[in-house]
Amino acid sequence: MASSTVTSSQPHRPPRPNLAFRRLRGQRSPAEFAAVIRRAGLEIGEQVSCDARYIGRVEAGEIRCPNYAYERVFLHMYPGRTLTALGFAPRSSVRGRRARDTDDTPLTDTANRANATSETSGACEPYETQNPYDPYHPHDTYEESDVLRRAFMTGGGATVAAASLGPVGLARDASAAQRPVHRAGASDAGALEEAVRRIRLLDDRHGADGLYRRAAAPLRAAYALLDAGTTRQTTADRLYSGAGELAISVGWLAHDSGRFDDARSHYAEALATARMNGDPGLEAHAFCNTAFLARDAGRPREAVRAAQAAQRVARPVGSARLMSLLALREAGGWAGLADRVGCEQALARAQAFFGRGPSDADPEWMSFYGEAELEGLEAQCWSTLGDWPRAAWHARRAAELQDPHFTRNIALYTAELADDLARGGRPDEAAVAGMRVLDLLQEVQSSRVQTMLAATARVLLPHRRASGVSAFLERHASAPRTA
Repeated sequence: MASSTVTSSQPHRPPRPNLAFRRLRGQRSPAEFAAVIRRAGLEIGEQVSCDARYIGRVEAGEIRCPNYAYERVFLHMYPGRTLTALGFAPRSSVRGRRARDTDDTPLTDTANRANATSETSGACEPYETQNPYDPYHPHDTYEESDVLRRAFMTGGGATVAAASLGPVGLARDASAAQRPVHRAGASDAGALEEAVRRIRLLDDRHGADGLYRRAAAPLRAAYALLDAGTTRQTTADRLYSGAGELAISVGWLAHDSGRFDDARSHYAEALATARMNGDPGLEAHAFCNTAFLARDAGRPREAVRAAQAAQRVARPVGSARLMSLLALREAGGWAGLADRVGCEQALARAQAFFGRGPSDADPEWMSFYGEAELEGLEAQCWSTLGDWPRAAWHARRAAELQDPHFTRNIALYTAELADDLARGGRPDEAAVAGMRVLDLLQEVQSSRVQTMLAATARVLLPHRRASGVSAFLERHASAPRTA
């Protein structure tokens, strides 16, 4: 893996913090405020992939003016206010992206505004990361950034989501990764970070199966950016962090769609990137996913050791929520080893850390981790230990508590519930839960969920005469399977 060369740069004017936007957040953590913004977007049909990192960049003044999708959401949240009242600069003052003299301009500004249907489209600068005072990086952006942008411009629905990462974008990404590149700048780092957000958003809504193969090319483009070098250490750090997070996201798509060897390779790449850049947060994330993968691959002792390593490197991050999730990963490993005491001790630590609440130190990728995920992971532990009633109780709680934004997780928790009920001798209730999963699978493409539901169907076969079981088995048998 190539290193990134950092050279000195001329002084530049620092951004001005957006204090008005910070006041709007109030006592909520950045992650909590981001969730409020996502929900507000859904109310008006906008699918913005807002997270704690985006909130931080707005409050720091790095995003001087939001794109059109965010603008609509903010004005919906605060009717009667203007963008300037929310602390942003007028759009006319930041519209700096000049038309290119070359023929490879992907979209004109007019076309962008006319097609402003997703978070990543609609503004003259789609990611609001340009610095107009940077003498080394004028308003033109490099092709690798546009590759990442094009790859994740999406509309709605699983089919459109998969198509947005389709053959044309893939071919351009692959060829771009082979060509010499200019030095990477802040706009490239912004595009890379946005690519990670889009993958996470699409996975939350639609599952991994339709996304994995199309996400590999943007990852190659990301590592090409590292090889290009940059003029600032802060930009280099963002590029390394972004590339590592993208490797983890692509690894998760492989993991969740049953491609364990591919996932292990991507997680190892992310771990190496983290250690090269001295990034404990990224290293903890890579170990976290490695532990989860080891558990799913039937290597519980490796899961325990990876989770313990993650906890060691995560302590300086200062996030109780991160430590809670890592303790749950350790608990899953102990459950796989049939060590009930070790599992219960790790679960107790996870609950204690979670009880400390969210904080500004919580990593942005943890937006999925709330009470519902805590309940869901505990359900998996009890299921592994064979305590079906206890597992079913936690799985039901997880499905009830989950934010509707996370469609894939609702399907996962409900599938866990169906399996626990079936194995616990409650076939009629299991069939009802299984029917709900089949409804959700019309929106979600997840091999993990399908595999769990197939196992539940096998358990229910001897109970065909129980209420609702026969109808579930027939519908399950006729349901389409992910290729």
